[in-house]
Amino acid sequence: MKKILVTGGCGYIGAHTVVDLLENGYEVISIDDNSRSGTYLLDGIEKITGTKIKNYNVDLKNFDETRAVFQENEDIQGIIHFAAYKAVGESVAEPLMYYENNLFSLVNILKCAKEFNIPNFVFSSSCTVYGNPDKIPVTESSPTKKAESPYGATKQMGETIVEDFSKVQACNTILLRYFNPVGAHPSIHIGELPLGRPQNLVPAITQCAIGKIQEMTVHGTDYPTRDGSCIRDYIHVCDIAHAHTLALEFLINKKNESACEVFNLGSGNGVTVLEAIAAFEKVSGRKLNYRLGPRRPGDVVAIYANNDLAKSALNWDVKYDLDDMMRTAWEWELKIKEDEELIKAQNAVLN
Repeated sequence: MKKILVTGGCGYIGAHTVVDLLENGYEVISIDDNSRSGTYLLDGIEKITGTKIKNYNVDLKNFDETRAVFQENEDIQGIIHFAAYKAVGESVAEPLMYYENNLFSLVNILKCAKEFNIPNFVFSSSCTVYGNPDKIPVTESSPTKKAESPYGATKQMGETIVEDFSKVQACNTILLRYFNPVGAHPSIHIGELPLGRPQNLVPAITQCAIGKIQEMTVHGTDYPTRDGSCIRDYIHVCDIAHAHTLALEFLINKKNESACEVFNLGSGNGVTVLEAIAAFEKVSGRKLNYRLGPRRPGDVVAIYANNDLAKSALNWDVKYDLDDMMRTAWEWELKIKEDEELIKAQNAVLN
């Protein structure tokens, strides 16, 4: 059984990927300092899989503490690196925090990968590396343009770091550029759990529907799109998670043609913000209280993926549609309302 290290394993996409790895026969350990998460999703992982994974509460910016995890686990066969700050708006307001956290942590984990001869590395990247594309859908060969936010810039820089690392180190790497992960595991034991006011659309929708947020804002209605709102590519988090397992297997089985491969992970469909709201209202039966507001700094106009390469090379398939995404997201919001006190208690212990 191959041991895989997942950084950010207590987070949204990390937790779903841990489940997928466990269900496909891997042993998993996690590093997560819980600065943007709690331990609630670890309990959900155990309920789904029957396996309690070990999480090291380590700040990846601390090299010595990070290295100690590798010293204790010398049989790691692959790393999936999620751990990063990811809110576009926050990155515009706090650029230095984003550059420090997202880049220092990546450099430290790669230094350990080099020292301990880890053969496989998967980097959690983002469609933000494409900036405002000249042509959509974007392919892996579409040019990367100036990032619209410091968050996007850290992903561009991160990709460069990984690519340069792979040129000189015997470590095969994959950059997974994913679009907008949403929804929750069908068991509804794990899902998205933002701390504070959500920065992403779908948790904002579900929190508005349940009353945590009295009103939500559609940021921008004058974009050159079919209804004036931004166009995004929403992809179910379980589809994203399974792609990480397939990416690791791709590397383990030495199917890669170069030391650093790139894949888009999106549904291939562009959905406007207003269309996403309408889809949620349809599956939930709830009418949302939202207002139309000005554009938000850092947002691109429209982007969605051409996912042909991931489908053909990784044998990946998109199983969930937009209704599935909205339905599971809503069921998850109802679930965490029931467990609200438990979540608060766990976060209080961590803080």
